Amino acid sequence: MIKYKLLVLDLDGTLTNQKKEVTSYTLETLKKAQEAGVRIVLASGRPTYGVAPLAELLELNRYGGCILSYNGGEIIDWKTGKMMYKNLLDPEVLPYLYNCAKEQNFAILSYDGKFVLTEHPENEYVQHEARLNKMEIKKVNHFLEALPHPVAKCLIVGDPQPLAALETRMAEHLKDKMGVFRSEPFFLELVPKGIDKALSLGVLLQEIGLLREEMMAIGDGYNDLSMIKFAGLGVAMSNAQQVVKDNADFITLSNEEDGVAYAVNKFILS
Repeated sequence: MIKYKLLVLDLDGTLTNQKKEVTSYTLETLKKAQEAGVRIVLASGRPTYGVAPLAELLELNRYGGCILSYNGGEIIDWKTGKMMYKNLLDPEVLPYLYNCAKEQNFAILSYDGKFVLTEHPENEYVQHEARLNKMEIKKVNHFLEALPHPVAKCLIVGDPQPLAALETRMAEHLKDKMGVFRSEPFFLELVPKGIDKALSLGVLLQEIGLLREEMMAIGDGYNDLSMIKFAGLGVAMSNAQQVVKDNADFITLSNEEDGVAYAVNKFILS
């Protein structure tokens, strides 16, 4: 009898290696787990379109897995296409976000299907985000007018030091309205209030009739901390941030050493 029936995986720094690839060994291990009846959730700060290629690779549509995108802003059942959970930005805050970016000469972006929308397609950090998610950049003349309403998140991108100062200012101003945090030194995430992987996974567990004790979560970053503490078994990669390791039940190998496969073999397939 398998103890952990839901396996939640962060992507960057966890499921994928430095080349942003899933090794054949990890892929084979995850297919074995799914064949044994385990449902996989791919949980990422990426937009849904940026997670989809990995969902296809793992055949989540065949095994009934889910995509949790935007750090928990959306959960989609990949087999049926059903939206199981959605948390969106309040449209009233968008002009403030846009003006903050513009005043400081930062680029702001959001998403529409396979496109990254921005007024600054030449920006190196915008290009990095598009590359990371295998998305196309679409230049728009008026960011606010071009946005498909409502949106799940915006991203302000720029050099780390001035972006850190902007983060402090915006987080203070918006503390009661939405979440403001950096996922990378050069990426400032602007998300709805209460966006949190654990919160969304709680909704999903209720929906599919499983307990948190039946959930195993693996991650490496600060945005994985809540789900690692929430899961029945929280696993940190050996390349994880220290605070994540401190709160994990187990520390596996790194993302360069098939750490996900090692943990799955140890706790699910053994």
